[in-house]
Amino acid sequence: MEDYHKPDQATVQALRNIAHRLRINSIRATTAAGSGHPTSCCSVAEIMSVLFFHTMKYRPDDPKNPNNDRFVLSKGHAAPALYSMWTESGFLKESDLVNMCQVDSALEGHPTPKQQFVDVATGSLGQGLGVACGMAYTGKYFDKASYRVFCLLGDGEMSEGAVWEAMAFASYYQLDNLVAILDINRLGQSEPAPLQHHVEKYQRRCEAFGWHAIIVDGHSIEELCKALTQPRHQPTAIIAKTIKGKGIPVAEDKMGWHAKVLPKDMAESVIRDLQSRILNSNKRLYPATPSEDAPPVSLRNARMPSAPSYKLGEKVATRKAYGMALAKLGRYNERVVAMDVDTKNFTYSEIFKNEHPNRFVECYSAEQNMVSVATGCAARERNIVFASGLATFFTRAYDQLRMAAISESNINLCGSHCGLSIGEDGPAHMGLEDLAIFRALPTSTIFYPSDGVSTEKAVELAANTKGVCYIRTSRPESNIIYNSNEDFHVGQAKVVCQSKDDQVTVVGAGVTLHEALAAAEQLKKERIYIRVIDPFTIKPLDAKTIMDHARSTRGRILTVEDHYYEGGLGEAVCSAVVNESGFLLQRLAVPHVPRSGKMSELLKIYGIDRESIVQAVRKMISSSANAK
Repeated sequence: MEDYHKPDQATVQALRNIAHRLRINSIRATTAAGSGHPTSCCSVAEIMSVLFFHTMKYRPDDPKNPNNDRFVLSKGHAAPALYSMWTESGFLKESDLVNMCQVDSALEGHPTPKQQFVDVATGSLGQGLGVACGMAYTGKYFDKASYRVFCLLGDGEMSEGAVWEAMAFASYYQLDNLVAILDINRLGQSEPAPLQHHVEKYQRRCEAFGWHAIIVDGHSIEELCKALTQPRHQPTAIIAKTIKGKGIPVAEDKMGWHAKVLPKDMAESVIRDLQSRILNSNKRLYPATPSEDAPPVSLRNARMPSAPSYKLGEKVATRKAYGMALAKLGRYNERVVAMDVDTKNFTYSEIFKNEHPNRFVECYSAEQNMVSVATGCAARERNIVFASGLATFFTRAYDQLRMAAISESNINLCGSHCGLSIGEDGPAHMGLEDLAIFRALPTSTIFYPSDGVSTEKAVELAANTKGVCYIRTSRPESNIIYNSNEDFHVGQAKVVCQSKDDQVTVVGAGVTLHEALAAAEQLKKERIYIRVIDPFTIKPLDAKTIMDHARSTRGRILTVEDHYYEGGLGEAVCSAVVNESGFLLQRLAVPHVPRSGKMSELLKIYGIDRESIVQAVRKMISSSANAK
């Protein structure tokens, strides 16, 4: 690290002027919009000025340049401060600022990737540092480049547990290219933050988590310049004591001003006062140019080199097939990376780790942080990221998943041990809500493979599908039902059992697909024939195939799923046929919180086993006959 050179007075004054202009622009933008957080912007003015025009190295005309330092605004409500910096750099126009939050503006109330200089959406507090960890991990261990990652947090979000998950991750992996700046402005939304201005307590907490923590006056240009240039051998936390509403006399360090804009006459008065503080300076500051040492990366065409090697009738758990497929994909694209939450021996991501140890990231028992790290690793299209854990515990990370979708992130999640089929572990470990939560995400694709062949195809397709992809895998072994050369596509179902005499179309996936096939064999003995469909993807659902085949079975559809009734396969099929006439749909699903037991017992007790399917089919046929 270069030695610290104290900036000359002309530079200090130029940085002060930039801070004053940030306050002016933030007030002007929020007053014009009638919305925003001007006091939260004013507390970070000097921090942003020093970061963007003294510390960070980036090309202002090329915000996505892979060599640029990264910046994550975790306190996303200070978005106008970020927009002001890109106005100062020349990337935005001042006219863009005063149009902020309008329906035709790319500048939203909180940062979103509609702007090139925003890598990830923020605004749900506590998530920015985890994303920054993913970026810093990529920079240090995958790109092996010199770019640094800076994350600005507010003191309110320091109450979020996700922040401390990220703190632990960063120190464990010695992310010395990561700098967190804590804006300790004392005031939260409705009352003071718990530690208020006790900056030494923040320092001790950060140090306890393995960070180098430096206390500074957050409005001192000189102190910020020095702190941000210190040599580093571990992640650094700059604990900046600031005044909320700094520069707005009526609001400085006062409650009741969070998320309130200044009335127009007050704004004009404050702006005049701030303009008077801008002293003439002939010095124009420009960001430093980054080193060109980030390697070129191409994520296109991440393809399997050969077909799956499974044989019909062979038994393999889809969770194991996932690990084997991921390791295979990783052999032919060095930007495929995997991570897990200390469940790699359950999800079988350990197969990838054993083969590609330098591309495996252990996130330990911190699902929220893993999803954020995955989002950071995938930013700027640097990596193809697969993150795995038990299906049920992705519920804990739902807000991170939601923000990944808003961020237009391309991440792949694998949830193992879904449904009743985990048996003895009981309801705490049964993923019975996961389809519902992933279906609700606007950018999601949901794969539900039923054998090893379809699992391998799902992994390959997910690697090449935009948005948040979810692969649902099961614990028990199941028969291989597809030939290795079977072709799979997103949104294309498979008909795995049919005859010209079929009377009911049964749609099942995973464990219940195999139960449906067993039911079909049992019903044949009674000369009752059913058509069995594997949807492969729950979202998008191949509604056309299901409806076309259901019409051949007199409109009768039976769905059966290892999931609660709400939000899963059955409701997806219901949504597909709701505006169509001539269909009779029955659903089998887990009706309430289950208990521990053997898988076969649980499937039977909760009505989703082969016998339950047989009975439901008989009833549908009988009801139709009686209706006639």
